[in-house]
Amino acid sequence: MKKTNAVRLLESRGVAFELWNYESDHGDVSARAVAAKIGLAPERIFKTLVARGDRTGVILACVGGDSELDLKALAAASGNKKVEMVHMREIQSLTGYIRGGVSPVGTKRPYPVYIDESAFAFDRICVSGGARGVQLFIDPRALAAEVGAVPAPIAKQDLYEG
Repeated sequence: MKKTNAVRLLESRGVAFELWNYESDHGDVSARAVAAKIGLAPERIFKTLVARGDRTGVILACVGGDSELDLKALAAASGNKKVEMVHMREIQSLTGYIRGGVSPVGTKRPYPVYIDESAFAFDRICVSGGARGVQLFIDPRALAAEVGAVPAPIAKQDLYEG
């Protein structure tokens, strides 16, 4: 069982969650691949994406694995005129996490977090636990409270959904 910064932080604060570990081949780190490995519907796997707003700087966005991030909606929700995804090579230096292992919990610096409102239709969702192969199964309300996440309609239908 891997103990990541995210896991240690939640444990130290007494936040209830289940830690799920799975074998990660480090190839396909998509939410759909994770969903298949742990046997959960993709819409309950929330990927944490790193973006940069023209006014706010770095922000995190959590959207379901069956959808994609709507950058215009994120800009509107976060008070930015424009939001762009950060380049993959910046993710670790900004968050302390590698691509495929970014958690909304325990980043190097506290960033604003926006979570798609669809998360609150579930009693628990999965987010990365801070490493590939580590997932946190957690109440989205507890997660939002812990990281100060703002619920917002920031997801759109996945154009690649089959």
